[in-house]
Amino acid sequence: MTAQGEHATSTTAADVARRNWAGNVRYAARAFHRPTSVDELRRLVAGSSRIRAVGSGHSFNRFGDTDGDLVTLAGLPPVVDLDRERGQVTVSGAMRYGDLARHLHTQGYALANLASLPHISLAGAVATATHGSGQTHGNLASAVAGLELVTADGDLLRVDRDADTFAGMVVGLGALGLVTRVTLDVVPTFELRQYVRLDLDREALDEALGSAYSVSVFTDFRSSRLREVWRKQVADQPPPQADWLGTTAADAPRHPVLGMPVENCTPQLGEPGPWHERLPHFKLGFTPSSGDELQSEYHVARTDAADALAALDDVADLIAPVLLVSELRTVAADELWLSPNHQRDSFVLHFTWVDDTAAVLPVVAQVEERLAPFAPRPHWGKVFVTDPAELAARYPRHADFAALLRHLDPTGTFRTELLDRYFPR
Repeated sequence: MTAQGEHATSTTAADVARRNWAGNVRYAARAFHRPTSVDELRRLVAGSSRIRAVGSGHSFNRFGDTDGDLVTLAGLPPVVDLDRERGQVTVSGAMRYGDLARHLHTQGYALANLASLPHISLAGAVATATHGSGQTHGNLASAVAGLELVTADGDLLRVDRDADTFAGMVVGLGALGLVTRVTLDVVPTFELRQYVRLDLDREALDEALGSAYSVSVFTDFRSSRLREVWRKQVADQPPPQADWLGTTAADAPRHPVLGMPVENCTPQLGEPGPWHERLPHFKLGFTPSSGDELQSEYHVARTDAADALAALDDVADLIAPVLLVSELRTVAADELWLSPNHQRDSFVLHFTWVDDTAAVLPVVAQVEERLAPFAPRPHWGKVFVTDPAELAARYPRHADFAALLRHLDPTGTFRTELLDRYFPR
């Protein structure tokens, strides 16, 4: 057993990714590891001066990049422990949301919400406050009831909602420890229907976003009108009327990005199905795209939705040529310190860009300049160029997180260059 553990952590693991999913980040790690037990992981962390965990790689910046050791937790024994009495499930941090969702559904349970991709890992999604849509639903991190993580000295720490610093640890950017297990709230399973509506007038955006359990609106900034509305509604809710908000019904399945195969997308046209096969935009069994893209995303106050969107009209001619699609969503407020939705119901502007960093970054800067009056909070796992002082001012608990970071990782074991930029030592 000891020999196996030493071998697993001292050799380069062939199945640990050397780049992120999009390919715009090639990890600078000196070694790659795939431990097969929590004890082995603890020894690895305790013996490393710099270490980070990599999950499904769906991050578009270098918060997770390190010149030290990079580790995947996918080799740890899988855990799925359903507590029906508490209405919670404890699972491995490396598990994908789609895999957990399938299991929960067979047991009669569900998660309140899912992101557009079911392929992402729990620990990574939670650490960056990744989210789905729905103005009464919080981001995925808001469902977390407990965490187990390996801290910088190799100790195993368990925290739950009773801990004073819990709200600071959930959206932790991977900077407080390596998350081995996550406990999530669950709800009874349910069914949804998905309808796609076409050509929405901007004046109806607010009503559209609040019209169903989960709603996403897609646009390309080539027109003042909004191209598609994806309504994910409870199965027994009446379908939208034929002239709903002046739109027309899609007569065939759609993909958010024009020209991409619709077979990758979850069922539409009002066909009922379980929550986990409707809330994401993409099926677990399909790769949603080749990864040849970049992404940015900004959260502003829900009440600023119309004004924030209008503020981008002046740079629409810059956005459109480097944009594959933009998605507009809503997320409910929470109390998590680094959540972009901290104490603020949010309107979210998401941009899927072409895979051309040099062309995209100047446009990102222009987008941020136009949105600045609305104090936008960028998604931690996507491309942004926000000044560190400005970003810190948009998070009331930024200083508290920085203090927690210094307390739990005084020697900088989990530090990265980008983390140091936004949370200086």
